[in-house]
Amino acid sequence: MYRLIVTVCLILVAKGGFCQFMQGLTHKPDTSFSNNSAYRNAVKKYPAIKLAPDSLPEDVEAIKNISYSTVNKQLLLLDVFAPKRQQKRLPAIIIIHGGGWRSGNRTQHYALAQQLARQGFVCFTPAYHLSTDALYPAAVNDLKAAIAWVKSHAKKYNVDAKKLSVLGFSAGGQLATLLGTTEKNLMAIVDIDGTLALIHPESGEGDDSKSISAATYWFGYNKTQRPDLWKEAAALTHVGPLTPPTLFINSSVDRMHAGRTDYIDTLNKYKIYSEVHTFPDSPHTFCLFEPWFTPTVKYITSFLNKLHLKIKICNNL
Repeated sequence: MYRLIVTVCLILVAKGGFCQFMQGLTHKPDTSFSNNSAYRNAVKKYPAIKLAPDSLPEDVEAIKNISYSTVNKQLLLLDVFAPKRQQKRLPAIIIIHGGGWRSGNRTQHYALAQQLARQGFVCFTPAYHLSTDALYPAAVNDLKAAIAWVKSHAKKYNVDAKKLSVLGFSAGGQLATLLGTTEKNLMAIVDIDGTLALIHPESGEGDDSKSISAATYWFGYNKTQRPDLWKEAAALTHVGPLTPPTLFINSSVDRMHAGRTDYIDTLNKYKIYSEVHTFPDSPHTFCLFEPWFTPTVKYITSFLNKLHLKIKICNNL
């Protein structure tokens, strides 16, 4: 098999093509990014920060380890956080974790899911294939399956399928905006420090000068080998008249919102609502910590409730 792969690569190179970079497929979990590691890094500069507590409120129920898809005999799981004693169909949020498409896991935003559930949202935290196990577009396909699963199980979890939003942090924000600009019938996008463009003057993605970048691992090609893939995965490529309203919550790290201005310009062209909230002097991982966690929850809740009110008014006209 190895000789066959080498032969195919040599043929591709001879024809001016590129052999996909497969060394990142270790099939072993990359645990380099976690809430605790993010805290250890951030606390050096911001000694007063505190991790948002993962503590289930009394008025929220959690249903964990639900299979939403099977890929190559591997179960993909998600968790649900919902208000207790809900009497009506509620808006829902799919929360996508970050970690450079390579690390992180679905438990990282339990605190956010719990607090949003307290505000009346049913929250879903799906796992998806990371670049240690599968290359682009596997993660995108997984999350599209998660969206379809939530819609098909809306009745069971008392979800109003017309009020389904996608939210993500960092690489999860990139995925959320990509899903929001390519999937149909989503109510809103919440992008927490996720890039809108992978090839862009503002972007820091794809710098392989010192080590293989997270994006190169994800695509299996660097940005000069397959720029078409890098552009295909960017929300900026797809934003248009059907894109849902978008909320941006950003750190003071400029490269983490590459393409945001161009994206908003397109939204404005089509009179689509957006908001931007930036925390000055904050780390990329701000949403995991106080003093930024609570205002982040408030920004999300306020933005989505505005859209719900608008939908209600339109339905009553």
